[in-house]
Amino acid sequence: MPGAKVEFMRAVRALVLGACGLALTACASAPPSPQALAANDPYEAFNRQRLIFNGKVDRYVVIPTVGIYYFFVGEGGRRGVHNFLGNLSLPTIFVNDMLQGEVSRGGQSAARFIINSSFGLGGLFDPARKLGIYGHGEDFGQTLSVWGVGEGPYIILPFFGPSNPRDAFGLVTDAVIDPTNQIPMKQHIWWSAGREYFTFLDLKGQTYNTIQGIQRSSVDYYASLRSLYRQIRDTEIRNGRASKAEDLPDF
Repeated sequence: MPGAKVEFMRAVRALVLGACGLALTACASAPPSPQALAANDPYEAFNRQRLIFNGKVDRYVVIPTVGIYYFFVGEGGRRGVHNFLGNLSLPTIFVNDMLQGEVSRGGQSAARFIINSSFGLGGLFDPARKLGIYGHGEDFGQTLSVWGVGEGPYIILPFFGPSNPRDAFGLVTDAVIDPTNQIPMKQHIWWSAGREYFTFLDLKGQTYNTIQGIQRSSVDYYASLRSLYRQIRDTEIRNGRASKAEDLPDF
């Protein structure tokens, strides 16, 4: 079976199991509180349990691994890994740019990929940035939002963290449309696993201090994380532009 199909089936299976878990938990637990319903978080009890689970995974597996990674790989090496992973994601970002009608941003993504893949030694370096062509993120969850699809209830996915049904489906779709998953190679599973592993390490290494700061300063870490996730996603979907409410004049 081609690599892309393997990735798709695994992601779909994970989402189906997650949805079943949500449904079973919702049936077995008490009805959501008015506060949870007001926050569009009917699965709050389940989500809090999942947050605790993710916290244990971070504490006993992820953080020690990140520590080892930082010990053996210097700052320059980590920057190269970050650049390389970012370059691999550019084709998917380009597709989502175009699906959203963001032709100018799509041109930036295409230019960055061409320049960094050639002059940046496969993406290890970022000469496009020195030329004033800066990068940005884009995913199919954002594309669905631009198309008018609602986010649905707040959920916390195992390992992935805060999300919602729209963005979870976006993760699956991004894996399917990623051109690197279409490249036939004998060791495709190991390539995909290694890429996801280092992407995870890179992300955790960049966000660790921020997350720790939120945990220390928050009365309710769960509620703070939920609010922060929604604010970040809203900014990403609008590509940093002001919302319509912010554009209204003050009277």
